[in-house]
Amino acid sequence: MDKAGSAMTAVAALDDELRRGMYDYIRRARRPVGRDEAASAVGISRKLAAFHLDKLVAAGLLCARYEPLDGVRKVGRTPKVYEPARTDIRISIPPRRHDLLADILVDAVLTEGDRENATQAVMRVARERGHDLGRAERERTRPGRLGAERALTRAAEVLADHGFEPDREAPGCVRLRNCPFHPVTSRSPELVCGLNHAFLQGFLAGLQARTTEAVLEPRAGECCVELRST
Repeated sequence: MDKAGSAMTAVAALDDELRRGMYDYIRRARRPVGRDEAASAVGISRKLAAFHLDKLVAAGLLCARYEPLDGVRKVGRTPKVYEPARTDIRISIPPRRHDLLADILVDAVLTEGDRENATQAVMRVARERGHDLGRAERERTRPGRLGAERALTRAAEVLADHGFEPDREAPGCVRLRNCPFHPVTSRSPELVCGLNHAFLQGFLAGLQARTTEAVLEPRAGECCVELRST
C-alpha cells in the first residue's frame, strides 16, 4: 500500500467514535496504556476495547507490545499495552509536499555559501534533493541504459509517488498535472517554480536519463514543468 493509501486507512480507522476516543486518550497519556484502562476511558468492555485497539494497530496509529504495567511483573500472562505510533498522518487531495519544500528551504539557509545568494542556494539544494531521488531509484531498479521512452515511464512512476500526477500526453512527453507545492507557489512563482524545475532536473540527472529533459511550461492549475525526450 502506498503512503496515500496508508493515510486514508488510518483516517478511516478514526471515523469510529470509540476508536477515536481511545486513540486520543492514549496520545494524552504519554505512557503505555493497557486494555482495561483504555476500555474504562471510553466506557466499554475490555473485550470490545481489545478489538478496537487492535484495529488501530493494524491501521498504523498505535504500536502494541507485552510488558508489565507500572513495571511490576505479576503472576499470569503479561498484559498487552499500547502507545501512539511514531507516524505523521496527513491527507491532501490533490497531494501536496510542503514537507519537502520546507526541507529544501531550511537546508538552503543552513548551507548557503559565501559565493551564492539565497535563491542560488535554494536551487542548488533542490537539484541535489532531486538527484538523490533519481540516484536512489536507479540503484533500486538497475535499469541500465535508458532510452527516452523508458526513462519517461520510469520517471512517471516515481513522480506519481511524490504527488506530481504525471500524464503521458505523448510517447515523448510527460505532463505533470499537479503541483505538490501549491498553494505556496502563488506567493512566489519564480522561486517555487524554479525550485521545482531544479528538483526535476536533478532527478533526471540522478536517474541518468540523458535522453530526457525537464522544461518549464506553466499551465494554469498544473505543475509548471513537463518532461520531454530531447
